[in-house]
Amino acid sequence: MRLLFIKLKHIGDLLLLTPTLAGIKAAYPDAVIWVVCRRGTESILEGCPHVDRVLTGPEPEVEKRGRGQLGRTVSLIRELRAQRFDHVIELGDHDRGRFLALASGAHERTTIGWNPHLSAAWRLAFDHLPNFNWWTAHRVLKDWHTTAAAIPALAARQPGPLVFAPERRMPATLFAGEPYAVLHPATRWPEKEWVAEHWISVGRDLTQRGLRLAVSSGPAADEIETARRIADGIGSAAVCTGGQLSWAELAGLLSGARLFAGVDTAAMHLAAACGIPVLGIFGPSLEWQWHPWQCPHRVCALPVPDEPDIPRRIQLAEQRRTKDVPLADVQRACGELLG
Repeated sequence: MRLLFIKLKHIGDLLLLTPTLAGIKAAYPDAVIWVVCRRGTESILEGCPHVDRVLTGPEPEVEKRGRGQLGRTVSLIRELRAQRFDHVIELGDHDRGRFLALASGAHERTTIGWNPHLSAAWRLAFDHLPNFNWWTAHRVLKDWHTTAAAIPALAARQPGPLVFAPERRMPATLFAGEPYAVLHPATRWPEKEWVAEHWISVGRDLTQRGLRLAVSSGPAADEIETARRIADGIGSAAVCTGGQLSWAELAGLLSGARLFAGVDTAAMHLAAACGIPVLGIFGPSLEWQWHPWQCPHRVCALPVPDEPDIPRRIQLAEQRRTKDVPLADVQRACGELLG
């Protein structure tokens, strides 16, 4: 069986796909799995042994599409068509991914059916349109149940944890055997940022518990500056990674940590894949869709009004501000996870 997955989303979204890929390989060990993802996200799948090949698709954002975009897309389609896939499963839920699915020439096509804006033309173009209500479910389950519509063997199974295989993690040497925690305060989404002074307070609390601290970030200059400022505020027990770690190196660092605390980012999901205790701070993103998956965890977020109308409830949840999450809630959650 030859399967093609298309998910032109962000880095964390690809990690959330890995339980589905693992489930397929468990049911069909000889299955061949290819994944098409957006350019710049592909390296996170280096930790997943269930993927046979990763290709990159076009950038969804118009401003990121450079010269040669059309030629690269045509070459991608030719390569996909040459594989004669049995199934293509489109999980990004947008037209660019659906177009690639249709152009791939796969024998059967699946996309997300729970979409009130999906046109009649697209519905006719796909063989499977699972009507799984993912608005109230975790995104791991969204991918799992969408795929199960095309691969029935998954329906009798349950998704496992996120996958970044231990043998694909780089050993960490940062603290030479000392107990430590990892903070990941920085994010490229300003609306997800928590108060820097709060992070410093949390870090100082953790040092009082005898922990060293690694303050990690992505490679963007503003993220590095935020992480550095927080590490300096915590004191000599904290080290800033400078945004220089690869995903394999960060996975190695996380694997030995007593705790991960961060906002809703790919690093949070990678910590969950490493199986350590994870604290996630949520603002406008929906914690019931994105919380740390199958690991010891706590979520700190402002409450959402008890609204029976789901679209309205989501709208209210997305109006929350991460910076309004109380410091005391985060301190208490850290204590519970370490306890």
